[in-house]
Amino acid sequence: MTNTTISQRPVDLADVEALRAQLNQFFFVDDTTLDWPEPGHVRFWGRFHTDPAGSFEHVYDRFTALGFTPMLRAEAESSPQTLIAMPGVVEDTPSNWRLNLLLFLLTILSTLYVGATSEPGFVNPAPGTDFVLALAQILSQLWMGWPFSLGIMLILGAHELGHYFAARYHRVPVTLPYFIPIPTIFGTMGAFIRLKGPVRNRRSLFDVGVSGPLAGLIFTIPVLFIGLATSELGPPPAGTYLQEGNSILYALAKLMVFGQFLPGNGIDVQLNQLAFAGWAGLFVTGLNLIPIGQLDGGHVAYTLFGKVARRLYWPLIIGLVLVAAFTQTWSWTLWIILLFFFGRVYAEPLDDVTPLDPRRRFLAYLTLLLFVLVFVPIPIILVNP
Repeated sequence: MTNTTISQRPVDLADVEALRAQLNQFFFVDDTTLDWPEPGHVRFWGRFHTDPAGSFEHVYDRFTALGFTPMLRAEAESSPQTLIAMPGVVEDTPSNWRLNLLLFLLTILSTLYVGATSEPGFVNPAPGTDFVLALAQILSQLWMGWPFSLGIMLILGAHELGHYFAARYHRVPVTLPYFIPIPTIFGTMGAFIRLKGPVRNRRSLFDVGVSGPLAGLIFTIPVLFIGLATSELGPPPAGTYLQEGNSILYALAKLMVFGQFLPGNGIDVQLNQLAFAGWAGLFVTGLNLIPIGQLDGGHVAYTLFGKVARRLYWPLIIGLVLVAAFTQTWSWTLWIILLFFFGRVYAEPLDDVTPLDPRRRFLAYLTLLLFVLVFVPIPIILVNP
């Protein structure tokens, strides 16, 4: 799935000379190889004169002007660097914004529906009601779900726009957010954006990856606390009911608002729509921050540890299996299957040599700590008194 096109042309010795001429100011070339690692590629083996963080940007601009895309690799920080000129340049093509808008509006409707159905005053159409009349009855009550819809759409919207603006800042072609409506549980399966071109270096990839969760939390925290402060404490329902699971941060938030750990002493907070939106925001953030594959946490782990991050794959898969088994939380099954098949693939920037700077490295460790704080081992608990 991509909206990009690759412009290519045959490579000859004149191209090689032109590329080398653009490199002389930045890169000491010790060896040049044509048609490696693939036909049409040109490999320059050597080392940048200065920190590649800034020099690679200049090389990128000069290579793309010649119709090539550069890629920088090195076996180790102290080893010689391999600069590969790949024939072709990614050309950003317009996206169909109408689809983004349609999905956005449908997601508003589905989140309104989920919020409204949680209200005691919501009346379901009677069995056998004409479809048009039943739909009209439901639509007339959707306004009741505005607190949940507003809360969850603010959180998801901030999350995706954080990714979007970070990508634009780093000159990475990107789509507008795609929201996924589904009229159950949260009213949505979240949202995503698609990068339509490669990210320049680890620092850019880190910024794009971490900006979403952090932007989302800017709205999640106040939505959660306002929701908790306006929710009521009381005994749980007498019959079978569903109870939201605790993360460390969520448990601490309830402690700060109510002065006690909940549930406990026969009482629990009865979440209103806004509080549930805040809890859902924390839950979704925890999923996104799992440090594996192309999840936001996977981007953070890869930019911090490089290819060593791949070693987290099996420990995390096994850990999720153990969590599901010991807590009998079989809702993890689908997520585990998806991560098993797709969690091995990491987004690799064009410049995979330049490490994170100290400020980003510190923020990366804080982000991994944040994952521990917001991850919910048992998302939903079926309580049967």
